[in-house]
Amino acid sequence: MAGKTLIVIVGPTGSGKTDLAVAVAEHFGSPVVSTDSRQIYRDLPIGTAHPDAEQLRRVRHYFIATHELTEDFNCGAYEAAASELLDSLFARYDTVVAVGGSGLYVKALCEGMDDMPQCDARLRERLAERLREEGVDVLAEELRRLDPEFHAVVDRRNPARVLRALEVCISTGRPYSSFRTGRRRERPFGIVKIGTEVDRAELYDRIDRRVDAMMERGLEREARAVCHLRHLNSLQTVGYREMFDYFDGRLTLDEAVEAVKRNSRRYAKRQMTWFRRDDEIAWFPPTHTADIIEYIESKICTMK
Repeated sequence: MAGKTLIVIVGPTGSGKTDLAVAVAEHFGSPVVSTDSRQIYRDLPIGTAHPDAEQLRRVRHYFIATHELTEDFNCGAYEAAASELLDSLFARYDTVVAVGGSGLYVKALCEGMDDMPQCDARLRERLAERLREEGVDVLAEELRRLDPEFHAVVDRRNPARVLRALEVCISTGRPYSSFRTGRRRERPFGIVKIGTEVDRAELYDRIDRRVDAMMERGLEREARAVCHLRHLNSLQTVGYREMFDYFDGRLTLDEAVEAVKRNSRRYAKRQMTWFRRDDEIAWFPPTHTADIIEYIESKICTMK
């Protein structure tokens, strides 16, 4: 794949990644591959901020609403599917744009993931049931006993990560951390990474306004339609968990909306912490499209 380049656009939720990705893709005549772990699912267009109809018309997108909520799709599956897709896309295009805020999906695409064992679906269901009944703190404490090394670094506010590590520990009898090698897999194409940088106060305001817009578009209705599947990993997601608490009577609607805003801001902060560790990312305000394209073109030239 000499001369082929993957342009990766990352950043926190609500920072303008999608608009930038469409503009960059149009300039280079490229398709867009999503690296968002929730936009792959059908039935969640509002709460996961799928590209709108106009954006989808302007540029061909992949991994948007391609999977059912009931499908077990993780980073390893994404790496395999995305790698196969890139092989076919790079046969037709010199550049492909990847965009999203899921750090592990970006890592899977650019570096590869460690090979993790497949686990029993029944075990996953039992752990999901325990999560609903006992809460993530109880499961995190069990993870601490089984794998104190990974417990020390896992984001315990992310139930999916805790559950995944715990199911590996239980099903294999080995610590989850023992499967993590940290080896980077070389890719046969160049990679240019762009980060969308927005002032924190402005970002938080954008997030708040975005949540209000989601409610106006029907987030409550969308959440009610999938509430019967709330135990699935695909719905352990900001925007839906809070609506489910409202449906259960634990929150008023106003409290649920405020919780979505607060948890979205916290998620954005965690995303920035993750991406700031990657010194390959060049940061730009998302509206500085001309500067970003100039930078990308200069990086592509140096890689030839």
